[in-house]
Amino acid sequence: MQKIAFHLNSLQQGGAERVVSNLANRFAKEGYEVVIATEWYGTDEFALDQKVRRVHVGLTGEDESRSRISKMLRRIWYLRRFMKKEKPDVVVAFTRGVLYRALAAGIGTGIPVVISVRTDPVGHYDKKADKLRIPLLFPHAAGCVFQTEGAKAFFAPYLQENSRIILNPLNPKYVGVPEPAVRTKDVVQSGRLVDFKNQPMLIRAFLKVHEKHPDYTLKIYGPDSKDGTKEILESIIHENHAEDFVKLMGGSNTLEKDLADAALYAFSSDWEGLPNALMEAMALGLPVVSTDCPCGGPKTLIEDGVNGLLVPIMDEKAMTDGILRLIEDRELAERLGREARKISERANEDAVFEQWQTYLQECCKKNR
Repeated sequence: MQKIAFHLNSLQQGGAERVVSNLANRFAKEGYEVVIATEWYGTDEFALDQKVRRVHVGLTGEDESRSRISKMLRRIWYLRRFMKKEKPDVVVAFTRGVLYRALAAGIGTGIPVVISVRTDPVGHYDKKADKLRIPLLFPHAAGCVFQTEGAKAFFAPYLQENSRIILNPLNPKYVGVPEPAVRTKDVVQSGRLVDFKNQPMLIRAFLKVHEKHPDYTLKIYGPDSKDGTKEILESIIHENHAEDFVKLMGGSNTLEKDLADAALYAFSSDWEGLPNALMEAMALGLPVVSTDCPCGGPKTLIEDGVNGLLVPIMDEKAMTDGILRLIEDRELAERLGREARKISERANEDAVFEQWQTYLQECCKKNR
């Protein structure tokens, strides 16, 4: 294996896009020829090593007047043309719609296509169209990378058999951060203000915590997703006169510093793939309490009572109790934080790269 092509919609900042950018840069650094095929250019994209080539395979202005089906076929044709011209040893496709197009484009080319499922399949791979596409196209996959056992279990045995579970690579700035001499009395969370992260539940849970521990503050770091969640959170804060102890901090580029000395980290999502934000908090050595949300991302990272606490989704009382337990039992909190920090041994950039490299090499060999 000498040449790798990655395919996704764009490199605009998001979880899958960050992983592709990191992997592409690392493969290029290790001497591989790397090309990324995207369908459009975003406004706030991840930076690429100068050795990584970028190729546009999306629709052109002339295609805009075409029908929906015609546009879909055109996308597949552009990608197939790219594959035949570039002749990569393997194509790695990320995100739902892209997976289908990549598998269709690769049929008959002799080029192995490895797909990566990044989200909870329930709600994302269970629609009528998916039930038609999956049995038609997924058998053509040379391999599949999942993030959790829960996601893997959703699919048929033929896909599970030749798959791997690989964690996202941690940003190095979260690895090896010294333990603070003193922790603040801040309960923190990081991530977009968006409906599925259920930050309203977290705030309501913290209101109960604050009744017992009025010296503690909840700080939520993250940009507004513009779906109305921020306004809901502001309303809850205002109605409960909580402006002094529940704070929406906005986005931050220095989370490794902002979070490092917090008392604990609370994660409240109703569903996730593999949550980078939770993994980063653990790498910083924060005691964490997290919802046990589908498709098993937190459970992949956390062994309940060993390196964190897991609570049921949408359970305000359980979240309150989990936060209180970490506040009131500092010996437990310190032990969980020490164990949480070990996630960096599984998910540092070197470990994750080696897993991807080995797996892609195996997929290429099987396809010969």
